Amino acid sequence: MPKSVFTKFIQLTVALFALATLAGCQYEMDSKSELQEIKDRGVLRVGTLNNQLSYYIGPDGPTGLEYDLAVQFAKELGVRLEIKPAYRLSELFPALKNGEVDIVAAGLTQAPNRVKAFRPGPAYYYVSQQVVYKKGTWRPRNLEQLIDSGETLTVVKGSHFEHTLAELSKTHPDINYEVTDAYDLNDLLKQVSEGKRLFTVSDSIELSLTQRIYPDIALAFELTEDQPTSWFMRKTNDESLYALVIEFFGNIQQNGELHLLEEKYLGHIQDFDYVDTRAFVRALDSRLPKWENLFKKYADEFDWRLVAALAYQESHWNPNAKSPTGVRGMMMLTLPTAESVGVTNRLDPEQSVRGGVDYLRKIVGRIPDTINEHEKIWFALASYNVGYGHVMDARRITKHKAPILTCGVM
Repeated sequence: MPKSVFTKFIQLTVALFALATLAGCQYEMDSKSELQEIKDRGVLRVGTLNNQLSYYIGPDGPTGLEYDLAVQFAKELGVRLEIKPAYRLSELFPALKNGEVDIVAAGLTQAPNRVKAFRPGPAYYYVSQQVVYKKGTWRPRNLEQLIDSGETLTVVKGSHFEHTLAELSKTHPDINYEVTDAYDLNDLLKQVSEGKRLFTVSDSIELSLTQRIYPDIALAFELTEDQPTSWFMRKTNDESLYALVIEFFGNIQQNGELHLLEEKYLGHIQDFDYVDTRAFVRALDSRLPKWENLFKKYADEFDWRLVAALAYQESHWNPNAKSPTGVRGMMMLTLPTAESVGVTNRLDPEQSVRGGVDYLRKIVGRIPDTINEHEKIWFALASYNVGYGHVMDARRITKHKAPILTCGVM
């Protein structure tokens, strides 16, 4: 073979080998799993809604059911969590589709249009869709009555409520509804409470939570049966992230952590009392401003709003409150308790608040270290009301009866 030809042959062979090697490297790069990309990045990006259930900034920092779940999942992955909150539902799924977030975690139902476009994770709680009206106004009892009235439902654009109404309109063409991207669900519920709109649609949990803020709103009728909620991921051939999400929810379901989180955020939502809530809302305007600075003055390491809430629970912010059982004042102190914290006049509001906070601090200090640090305050609040001994007895009984569900309170 002539030298020039041989040289060209070698050069061509080397070039082909290099090309094959580069192609192999590119294949390895392209075939890297989504899960591995997250681990290499060191960050899990989670899109959620900024609302009272999913995610919000509380007095102690970020909190919410979806936030707590995402924190645990990121910890399991060994990466940092980056929350990307949205104020509009319409912002979430485009961010997921464009790769700006890895997961959407916002308590969203597995609506057919979502399941078609994205991959849902395991269901972890269920909600129904409910038509909402204002108490004291006309209440439709079913869809037929609403249609016959000719009134209009207003729902959030891109929500599963819109999808449900679009499907219902195929069999009920006379149904009147409008969609809006200018307001979120909380805005619409507020507008119904204020009489600015007649009806909207909410999920059952959101309605129960919001009734504590706007007690005039109420369930008119159920629009759907219970529907599963889940996280959502991109729908690709790569199931590495999806598989770990399934495993994660399976584990926290089995070890009781999911139950504890649901109890923390959802366990109280059925305890709604219209009269009590109306009284509380009125007291916020009429009584709280008078005592707010006092709560702030003595709250110290506690959130002043927690101290105010405790005072409301005890006396409804009445400094002259008295009970047949012998407790007195704004913080409803017993005589022995008052003496133990240096209170000489239980009906003096400043002494009462200072003494109540001191007493709460003492209780927190008595809570066993076997209880998670962030849970101690809840045990202390319960002890303030019913007594430390009773709470510890209840804890021991619960631990004995249901050991799996007492993780964090052992």
